[in-house]
Formats: sequence, C-alpha cells, structure tokens
Amino acid sequence: MNSTCMASAVACFSVLSLSGCVMGPDFQVPDNPLASRWASTPSEAGHSGTRESAVDVRWWDSFADAQLSALVREAQTRNFDLQLAASRLEQSRAMRRQVAAEELPAVDGSVGYSRSRNSQRGLNDPSGNSGKQAFNLWSGGLGISWEADLWGRVKRSVEVADASVHMAEEDRHAVQLLVIVQTAQDYIELRSTQQGLAVIEQNLHIARRSLELTRLQLEEGVATDLEVSEAAAQVAEIQARLAPLQQHSAQLINALSLLLAREPRALQQQLSAPAAVPAYTATVPIGLPSELAQRRPDIRLAQARLHAATASIGIAEADFYPRITLSGNLGFQALQLSDVGSWGSRSFAFGPGVSVPLFEGGRLQGALQLQEGRQQEAGIGYQKTVLRAWHEVDDALVAYQASQRRRDSLQQAVEHNQRALDSVHQQYAQGTVDFLNVLTVQNALLANQAALVDSTAQVSLSLVGLYGALGGGWQG
Repeated sequence: MNSTCMASAVACFSVLSLSGCVMGPDFQVPDNPLASRWASTPSEAGHSGTRESAVDVRWWDSFADAQLSALVREAQTRNFDLQLAASRLEQSRAMRRQVAAEELPAVDGSVGYSRSRNSQRGLNDPSGNSGKQAFNLWSGGLGISWEADLWGRVKRSVEVADASVHMAEEDRHAVQLLVIVQTAQDYIELRSTQQGLAVIEQNLHIARRSLELTRLQLEEGVATDLEVSEAAAQVAEIQARLAPLQQHSAQLINALSLLLAREPRALQQQLSAPAAVPAYTATVPIGLPSELAQRRPDIRLAQARLHAATASIGIAEADFYPRITLSGNLGFQALQLSDVGSWGSRSFAFGPGVSVPLFEGGRLQGALQLQEGRQQEAGIGYQKTVLRAWHEVDDALVAYQASQRRRDSLQQAVEHNQRALDSVHQQYAQGTVDFLNVLTVQNALLANQAALVDSTAQVSLSLVGLYGALGGGWQG
C-alpha cells in the first residue's frame, strides 16, 4: 500500500508539472523608436566635433587630468548613494530567491517528545491507562507540500521578481552614472572658480598699480583727488569679488568630499592648489542611435518596469483558476522510545487540496484591470523615457557646439581688451586721457576674462553633460 501511494504521488507531480500552462501575455522588447541617425550639430574649424563610434567607457580619462580620474575612481568605491543602491540590489536578489522557492516542494521535519497524563473522564487516552497515570509520547516525521503551477502563477511571479532585480540593477547603474557626472562637474567647476580667482587677482594687481600711478600724478599736479578716489574705489571693488569665489571654492571642495564619503575639508590640501580647467579637444564619440537604449540606465529601467507589469497580468489571470496543492507526511508515533522506528509506529498521509474561487465580489476582475492599467502606464512611460533621452542628447550636442563658439569669441574679445588696456595706460601716463577711460577699459577686460574662464569651463561641463545624456560610464 505504501509503495502504491508513493508511485501515485510521483505520477501526480510529473503530470501536473508537464501539463501546466502560463497565463497572460509574454513580454516583448519594445521597438527602438529612435531616429536612424543622430541629428548632431556639425563641427566647425577649430571646434571639437562628434563621430558615430563607440562611446568611451572611461570618458573622464579623456580629459587627461589625473586628479579628476582619481576622484571619479574613489567616488565609485566610497559613495554612500552607490552603497545604498547596491544594498537595494541585494535585497531584490534575496526577494527573487524567496519567490523562486515556491517552484519547489516545501519539506519540513519534526521531532517531538512529551510527558503527559490524560483525564480519567476524557474521551480518549492513547496510553490505554484511562488517565490513571502519566505516559511518554515520542513522535517525528517529514511533511511535504507543493503547489501545482498549472496556470503559471508561480512562473509569472518569478518573472516579475527577475524584472525587479533588473530594475534594481539599472537603478544602481543610474546612480553610478549620476555620481560620475556630478564628480566631474564639481571638479571642473572648482577649477573654473580657481581660474576666476586668478583673473581677479591679476586685475587687482593692475588696479593697484593704477592707483599708485594716480597718486604719483597727484603729487606732480597732473591728476586730481577725484581720479585718486576712483582708482581706490576700483581696487576695493575688484578685491570685493574675491570673497564669493573663495567661498564657492570651499563649498565645491566640500561637495566633492561628500561625494567621496569623506568629512568636510578632507580634500582641502589635495585640491586647494589652482589648476587648469580640464579640456577635451579630440573628436567626441557619441555612439550609434541603436545603442542608446542599451547604454542609458533610465531606458533599461523603464523596459524592466514594463516587463514586470506585463508578467503581473499573468499572475492576476491565474488567480481566476483553481489552485491545486499536493501535501503529505510520513512519520512515527510511539509510547516507548524502544518502539520508535519500528514498522508498527509508522504513520503517513497523502492527498491533494483544491481551492476554487467561487465568489470574490469583483476583486479578481479589479485586480486584473489594475495590472492591465499598470502595463499600459509602463508602456507609455517607456516611450516617454526614450523620447526624453533623445531630446537630452540633442540638447547636449547643441550646447557643446554653442559653448565652443562662445569660448572662441570671448578669447578674441579678451585679446582686444588686453591691447586696449595697454594702450590706455600709456595714454593716461602721457596725460592724453583721463582715468575714466582707464576704468572703462579695465572693467571691460575683467568682465570678458571672467566670462572666458566661465565659457572655457562650460565647454567641458557641456561635454560631461553630453556623456551623461549618452549614458556612458557605468559600464566600467
């Protein structure tokens, strides 16, 4: 009899495993709606252009700035946001293992002992002593249960869990890309601020020399008190510009320290010495349109979210159908320890259980409609994400080219301002012009020099933004 039951159980498990079907639609990777070619702005003479080739995985190394590369490497190792994203990824993987366990039978073992005495007035005393004395009871056994996944509910649940793992992976990729871009941007802005400080200090030196010259001319009777006051005011005005930039420089160093999970001012000694703004002059590889969906973590995340929503429809549909659970146990029970394991102490039970939804008041239908609505929302979200990515890339390309044109124009303006300042200083020393002309020309030079420093940094910042829009960097 025992062998017959075991054979029946094996046969039921085999038949139910092979005869199951999977409810709901199968996920299909959406078509890539991107255009066939990049609508990039053509490069001009003296400008860094773009080309359709593989995006540099370690694009920050292309700036040839060892300090920048070191900061990016450390940020990817120490950043707290990345550590949090990695923790969320491990949690999603653990949840996936938990869901996948439903595909396998659950087996439980138990061993028990009790010393007890039944009532003399009770209905039953397993010891046969009619409740007149205590007895020992030894028991143990194995229990097994398994849900026959006839409609693919468990398979779809595992599919949703897999998609959730992919979502967590892409979330980590997105955080990694953001950390890289933010580190590069803060570093470039720091170097730009330091260069701006150098420009102001240079102009401050020129203004102080002008003040000395004006005082000498006052002593000689050539200049007036008004011109001395104007020169002194010019020195004070230029000097006042130093404090905000010094504050901004300190804040940027602290921002980089935070990205690297370090205490405030931890990088002060390392980054306080001024350095040039990182520049990139080679042709920029922007990849192929078909690769954008594989590089951008937000597009990959939207695709995984659509996958999860599609598989959830199958779970909702499977809930309309009966659930069949096979369960059984094999064990022993004896009053004496010496009888444990004997043939007479054996016990077993085996049988299927069926749960059929008869009346749910529209709950199952509502759950199905909800999942279908979520799939529709995820599909629209995917299309929106792809379109937004295309816009961001196009905007970044335009910004990169425009920033180069502005930088070149400002470079010419600074050269003309410098020649004009040299000329007006000679004329002022000769007494042919008043100090107002000197102030006007020097202010114009200072404004254009500051704008040139900002524009030079903006070229590099727009390139960092382009690489961020292209989704390059997290692959490393």
